[in-house]
Amino acid sequence: MKILVCISKVPDTTAKIAFSNPTTYDENGVTFIINPYDEWYALVRALELKETLGGTVVAASVGGADYEPIIRKALAIGADEGVRIDAPESDAFAVATELAQYAKVNDFDLILCGKETIQYNGGVVPGMMAEMLGLPYVFGASKLELKDNKVVLEREIATGIEVFESSLPMVVSAAKGMAEQRIPNMRGIMAARTKPLALVPSCGAAAATAVQQFEMPPAKSGCKMIPADQAGSLIQLLHEEAKVI
Repeated sequence: MKILVCISKVPDTTAKIAFSNPTTYDENGVTFIINPYDEWYALVRALELKETLGGTVVAASVGGADYEPIIRKALAIGADEGVRIDAPESDAFAVATELAQYAKVNDFDLILCGKETIQYNGGVVPGMMAEMLGLPYVFGASKLELKDNKVVLEREIATGIEVFESSLPMVVSAAKGMAEQRIPNMRGIMAARTKPLALVPSCGAAAATAVQQFEMPPAKSGCKMIPADQAGSLIQLLHEEAKVI
């Protein structure tokens, strides 16, 4: 089985974000990691499938040379090959187009992505890829099993659990529950240095959207405490000051 895992570079969750201009955040001093949904769930589940059924896991990303450290980490965790598509991460459509073009010429049995990236929370790249490749797609799966050459998936919804069944190939975005995080050991880190990391030229995909402006959320204001026996004062403040009623 040949599995493609799409990974993205994101700021560490503890990083403090500032903006150097209205459309770009300042990367100085920011530590970058593999997007947790891509690493903990999509990549690790792909490795579990490989360990059970055999095959190859390829970790691919779209970006510049600064993406190579996160691809090397994916190799240290257990991926067999790394791929960097040499194109700017301009928007979701361009990224999906680059990844779909690469997948189209490499005949993968299964394509796994995290359900979203933690810096933009868009979650649209895997769906776009599936449409471009003409493949079935399930968003936010929490469980994935292969039975009789078919994929059986579970997804949590507000009213319970949905179960899907599909033939291969297909695209799946992974959510919490798909797998458990793995930490690369020294052997994996050393092996990653010699595993292949291919540089693939861009197919020239153009962005379909543009950022107009980022804004920091407003600072939190002070909190007024109203005694429980003064409900009238609370209603007056909500009406006249907060203007929510």
